[in-house]
Amino acid sequence: MNQDTLCLHAGYTPGNGEPRQIPIIQSTTFRYATSEAMGKLFDLEAEGYFYTRLQNPTNDHVAAKIAALEGGTAAMLTSSGQAASFYAIFNICSCGDHVVSSSTIYGGTYNLFAVTMKRMGIEFTFVAPDCSDEELDAAFRPNTKAVFGETIANPALTVLDIERFAKAAHAHGVPLIVDNTFATPILCRPFEWGADIVTHSTTKYMDGHAAAVGGCIVDSGKFDWNAYADKYPGLTTPDESYHGITYTERFGLAGAYITKATAQLMRDFGSIQSPQNAYLLNLGLESLHLRMRRHSENGQAVAEFLENHPKVGWVNYCGLQGNKYHALAEKYLPDGCCGVVSFGVKGGRPAAEAFMKNLKLASIATHVADAKTCVLHPASSTHRQMNDEELRAAGVPSDLVRLSVGIEDAKDILADLEQALAQI
Repeated sequence: MNQDTLCLHAGYTPGNGEPRQIPIIQSTTFRYATSEAMGKLFDLEAEGYFYTRLQNPTNDHVAAKIAALEGGTAAMLTSSGQAASFYAIFNICSCGDHVVSSSTIYGGTYNLFAVTMKRMGIEFTFVAPDCSDEELDAAFRPNTKAVFGETIANPALTVLDIERFAKAAHAHGVPLIVDNTFATPILCRPFEWGADIVTHSTTKYMDGHAAAVGGCIVDSGKFDWNAYADKYPGLTTPDESYHGITYTERFGLAGAYITKATAQLMRDFGSIQSPQNAYLLNLGLESLHLRMRRHSENGQAVAEFLENHPKVGWVNYCGLQGNKYHALAEKYLPDGCCGVVSFGVKGGRPAAEAFMKNLKLASIATHVADAKTCVLHPASSTHRQMNDEELRAAGVPSDLVRLSVGIEDAKDILADLEQALAQI
């Protein structure tokens, strides 16, 4: 099926007389007739459910839909995008390991990597997404276990050269993990360009209505963990915490990574998405193909309007002809560049604050990428833990305004921007 159809039908096929919509299984536990039957679940010898902290039918149906949209073999939902980023790395890394990451990533992810996971003994080297091949190659170490980047960075809006980063990762025997939140599989499917694992903050475009926090990890099933068995003993040697199971032997390349993340990490950390939130997420996924086109159309219109406005100093949107990443956008995002636009108002931070104060339709909110237009000054909010040097390295200058263009009528959005700029 094509993407538009998968948004509606993937992941769940009702039987005769069964609910047409994915049912909400709002239960912590599941009943079994015998201890032997439940024991097979604990030994991972049978399929089924025993405790929602690990798995839930509602969640699995929705995860299967996202896996189908991305073209992956297995997926799991998490309680947030942050949890997805953490699990994706920690599933194959431990104390003493190293990861190469693009420097232009979401501020919360940067802090997770540079501060919190560093305290856990996992070190990250950050490289510019447009660094030279030599600089990228030099960032790898013998203990490097993964490469991480964002398709469209939040809020820097740099476009990752997925194919180039995948080639470098594979040359060093490690997988490429790509956060595909802003693009969604409607605009870009990173697996088709060599990525091995994809993460999402489903809180954003996938949910669409700003009603449910969540995350997702999708495995392509293509990375050969056995070829680098010494690097990934958690997948290729017996797990004594789970009855001596070797995940690659029991579940193959298609299922090993996600099964380990569920059986180990979700078991121990418990960052499960609630079935109710998974249900709400699925409602958003059913219209994702329609919304992403409208977001992209409106985003392009707003970017062109701002680019030609005398009170705007600069505009960053990869859909613009003169944008640094336009060529990469044409390659990886031919159907649109999402609805997030970054720009700077002439006059710096005071002018930006005045502009935001005068907006009527757009809301000042920490959220981004939902159906309604909202605006944010990252340096004083999501990225406030960074100093000026770190902000510049992350591609988030202190005067940057992030505008998340919604799916309202474009004429109304533009009118709101015009009146707010007029009052500066």
